[in-house]
Formats: sequence, structure tokens, C-alpha cells
Amino acid sequence: MKAKVLGPLSAEVNGVSIVPTAGKPRQLLALLTLCPGRVMPVSTLMEELWSTALPASALTTLQTYILQLRRRLAAAMGPDAPGSAAKEVLATQYGGYVLQVPREGVDVHAYESLAEEGRLAFEEGDDGRAARSLRAALKLWAGPALVDVRAGPVLGNEVTRLRESRLVTMERRIDAELRLGRHTELIAELADLTGRHPQHEGLHAQAMVALYRSGRQASALDAYRRLRGRLVEDLGVEPSPRLQRLHQAILAVDPQLEVVAGPRRTSTFDLYAA
Repeated sequence: MKAKVLGPLSAEVNGVSIVPTAGKPRQLLALLTLCPGRVMPVSTLMEELWSTALPASALTTLQTYILQLRRRLAAAMGPDAPGSAAKEVLATQYGGYVLQVPREGVDVHAYESLAEEGRLAFEEGDDGRAARSLRAALKLWAGPALVDVRAGPVLGNEVTRLRESRLVTMERRIDAELRLGRHTELIAELADLTGRHPQHEGLHAQAMVALYRSGRQASALDAYRRLRGRLVEDLGVEPSPRLQRLHQAILAVDPQLEVVAGPRRTSTFDLYAA
């Protein structure tokens, strides 16, 4: 079985999709796919499907959804598969259900492995390897995680976690590329990211540095001015001390802003931590 959750939900056996069209069975498959080899308790599955408003028939209905998924599995496996094959893949164990498929068959686990590899390289100062691993991790994304699945409380937490992980991985990759001197190439991407995350100080810090290093000091200062305006107007707060120090460094043409200056194992933003 091959499955994808970093974008629309996809799950195939022998090239045949087993993703249901109905909403709740789709939720159920998504949650089981996110945690291959891990028993998901019945209580957790019911919480995802109905939150705290459990119908009297919740257990029976859940069992019906599991049966539907097994039927789809059996159909995709084909007539030559043993009769119990679907039950072995989607197994009942220890008061719950588990999808018995290799972790490497699900894209999120390949992503997390590459992201961790990139993080370690980044912390070791191997910026080239870090940038390659982190870029490869991000290429596995085809859109927001489980974009076509209605998320209940359990899936919702997982989707939020993955969204934050993707953003952190993206920031770390940009930091590695800034340290490699690729500031000019990053300007367009950072303009898009700061537009989509208008209050994100880390991305704005990276945009300011990329613009400054590309000989666009005025544009770097304007990026700070626009962010400060949003923070003051929307939240009633000033930019963080770190961002204020970066702003002052740009005004003062601080040599620490140059590509080779500063610690090798920290982010652009953290150069200006207290």
C-alpha cells in the first residue's frame, strides 16, 4: 500500500484507490494512515468522528466503516489474495484498529526522515547538505495536509502539527540557503511567504536579510515598516526585540549581516537574540 497525506488523501493498493468518498470513512482512513503500525484505540477513533457528541450507535457505526474499508482493500488486492488478507492489513488489536503497512509507504514518514536529516546537517554547519535534504522533504508536499478530508479533533491536531512542521522546515531551508549566499534567488519566494504569513517575524527577518544582501537596503527597511504596521494595527504590539535589533543593524550597515558573518549553527533571526 502506498499512501499520501501531504496534500489530498491518497491510498492505493496495486494501483487501485481505496479512498472512500463518504466523509467519515475518509476521516477514519486518514487517521489510520497517519499512524501505520500503531493501534488506534476505539475511543480515539470515535472522538475523531463524533467529538463529544457520540450517537448511541457509535460503536456499531464505527465497525461498519471498518468493514467498508476492508471491502475496499479486498477489492484492490484482487481475487487471488487470501480471504483474510484485508483483515490482516486493517487488523483488530488491543481494543482498537491498526493499519499494518510499512511506514515508508506513507509520504509523511519520508518527509519527517528527510526533515530530521536536514536539521542535523544544519546544526552541524553543513549548509549544502541541509539545503538539499530540506528541499527534498518539502517537495513531498502537494498542498496543505489532508486538504480534502474533514478533520475532527484528533486529525485537526495532526494537521496543525504538520503545518507547523512544514513552516519550520521551510524556514530552516531558507536559513541554510542564506548562509550559502543565495540571497538574491530567495527574494521572490520570501515575498510570497511573507504575503501568506503577514505576521510571521522569522520569515520577515529572512526577507530583510535577503533584500539587504542583494543591495536593496531601502526595500529591507520597508519590509520591516510594513510588518510593524500590521503588528501594531492588528495586535497592538511592537515587533520583537530581535527584529528591532535586526532593523537597527540594517540601518547601521552592520558587518554581521554579511554572508560569512555570525555563528554558523543558528538561524538568521537568532543572530539578534538577546
